[in-house]
Amino acid sequence: MATSFHRVTQTLRQDNGRLSGLGLLAGSALVCAWIFWAFHTTVTRYETTDTARVEVNGSAYPVQAGISGQVVATNLVLGKTVHAGDVLAELDSESQRLELREAQIKLATIEPQLSVLRAQMSAQKKGGTGERNVLAFSTEEAQAKYREAEAQAALAEQQADRAAKLRADGLLSEADAQQAIAEAKSRKAAAEDLRVAIARLEPELQVRESDRGVKLNEIAAGIAELEAGKARTQAGIQRLEYEIERRRIRAAVDGRLSDCAVLRPGSHVTEGERIGVILPSESLRVVAEFPPALAFGKLRAGQPARVKLKGFPWMQYGALHAKVSRVAGEIRDGKVRVELALVSSSAPRIPLQHGLPGSVEIQVERISPAALLLRSAGQFLGVQ
Repeated sequence: MATSFHRVTQTLRQDNGRLSGLGLLAGSALVCAWIFWAFHTTVTRYETTDTARVEVNGSAYPVQAGISGQVVATNLVLGKTVHAGDVLAELDSESQRLELREAQIKLATIEPQLSVLRAQMSAQKKGGTGERNVLAFSTEEAQAKYREAEAQAALAEQQADRAAKLRADGLLSEADAQQAIAEAKSRKAAAEDLRVAIARLEPELQVRESDRGVKLNEIAAGIAELEAGKARTQAGIQRLEYEIERRRIRAAVDGRLSDCAVLRPGSHVTEGERIGVILPSESLRVVAEFPPALAFGKLRAGQPARVKLKGFPWMQYGALHAKVSRVAGEIRDGKVRVELALVSSSAPRIPLQHGLPGSVEIQVERISPAALLLRSAGQFLGVQ
């Protein structure tokens, strides 16, 4: 024991403080290196949550029955890809189809009746124009004959006057004189008959035109009635077509059936009953929920993030890369909703689909270790 102590004493005397200096120098170097690292390097800080899931970038569309009825056909298959307008189920519409057929037959018979009445109206109008033209021609002809008859009557009167003078002078027999007078009266009566006939032509035409107007009004009333019936029938056809269409349950958007009711021909559905859900064929996104203390003031659009899906170990499949797209401004059920847009090229081995759960790590800042240490110390001591 005494020998060992003596050896240490001898060593210290021989060192003359050189080992202590080297040790102090090494310690100072380490402290400087640590200070440099603490103030000049940065570390990434993340906010994480285990409440996240993959969703389609759009709302799911429920498929509902627009009317109560009995199912006659169904195309509801879970996972089936559908397009907007595809018939997913059809309800019984036989009664409406029979009424529609009856209305279509009725409509088909109305148009020929309208054609006949329109032809009659056209004929009546053309007949009136023709009669007016005939009247004008007949009047001109009758007036010409009347003028000729008047001339002949005037000539006969002159001859009758000469005959009376000759009879008075004894140059003509009584019989010849009477014959000349009779001839003059006959000519005058014929001219008067023609005048009366001319005067009668216009009233007769007016009577015929009045009768024709009555017939035209009757035809117009018949056309109006048929056209009203046609309009009612067409409205009835549209209503029946609408009722039939209501019994066809169609897909509202392109997408995939993610939920389907078990329907078979003969099943009964009620109005408003949900028989399926369509997930739109749109891009996928990640929706996460963070506590308010981790979200407000820290999370914002554009921040990068990593998504690790449950059931797909990230060491084997990798993680999905994403960016924050929207941060909710209000709290719902004690959480803040955060939406993230996926980078399409990340983790190609993972078959992405709606509903996959996972966790999210959002990069909120890069900070030096010293600042992080000071912040933690301040939070621990209650310093803001």
